[in-house]
Amino acid sequence: MLLLDFINVGNGDAILIREPEADFAMLADCGHYALQRDDHPAEPDPRSQRVFAGDFLRENGVSRLDLLLLTHFHRDHVGGLSRVLDAASVDKLAATYVPPDGFGDLRPDDNDLNPTARNVLRCMNLYAMALRNHPGRVRELAELSGARTECFQLTGALSMEVYCATPGLYRDQKEVFDAAYRGARDRYALMRWGKFMNASSLRQRLRYHGAEIVLGGDMYGALWDRDTTAPCDILKLPHHGSLSSANRKFLSQLQPKTVVVSVAAGRPDERPHPYIVRLLREFTDDIRFTDAVSIPGLVEPAYHKSVRIEIP
Repeated sequence: MLLLDFINVGNGDAILIREPEADFAMLADCGHYALQRDDHPAEPDPRSQRVFAGDFLRENGVSRLDLLLLTHFHRDHVGGLSRVLDAASVDKLAATYVPPDGFGDLRPDDNDLNPTARNVLRCMNLYAMALRNHPGRVRELAELSGARTECFQLTGALSMEVYCATPGLYRDQKEVFDAAYRGARDRYALMRWGKFMNASSLRQRLRYHGAEIVLGGDMYGALWDRDTTAPCDILKLPHHGSLSSANRKFLSQLQPKTVVVSVAAGRPDERPHPYIVRLLREFTDDIRFTDAVSIPGLVEPAYHKSVRIEIP
């Protein structure tokens, strides 16, 4: 059996994938460092079941991860890494950038950069300093080049393909972050990269006993190519159900039977966007939200720590 837990981390993604019979566990992204972002309204509902990814691992007895995959470096995907490493050791962490040997604190707030450039450094710092502050918790760091589709045979029955964006994006990313670790503070390069972080997001397709699960990261639906949109059984919708997360062509190609939206309830930026919810319903009635999303006439809130799906 394959267990999929789309964890209710509030803002962000954290997806726990387990095959208990094979003693296998992996995590795709780690969620945010906070359950409530400071630019979103407070969560007043005492029924809220939001949980840090690290705490969810503890509650479910996961003390070791075979694989931890980071799709990209926005804080709502890597901010929870420190708590995850508190809870579990990691055999292999795979990401599209690994900090150089001897790296230090990027000190994102100790400069004259504008907010966009500063945010890029903050996001990288969350990832890198979590690694630095947890020596020995990650056995292997693997930098994915972004030049090809990565194939993983995770267990005898479970395989995964990891799709990259345009290779040039990852070369740009490496130049920007390597320069930052050398002490450079090129605000224009940082600002430019800040606009492309979602477009660089990795996507995954898992196959298990004939079932196909697509995890979309934050890659906008319009940017997917035909080779990565074969029909699937389960789709983790990209980018928290924003207006850019999907379009009719994208969904017509994927034809998902079940859609999961990782999103915080009460976001002020229309995520999930009502148009996207209506569009999804043209393809499936099985739409699930990690948090207690409420859209009058469209979505009734459901309170849970995760959207759990079991595949026999």
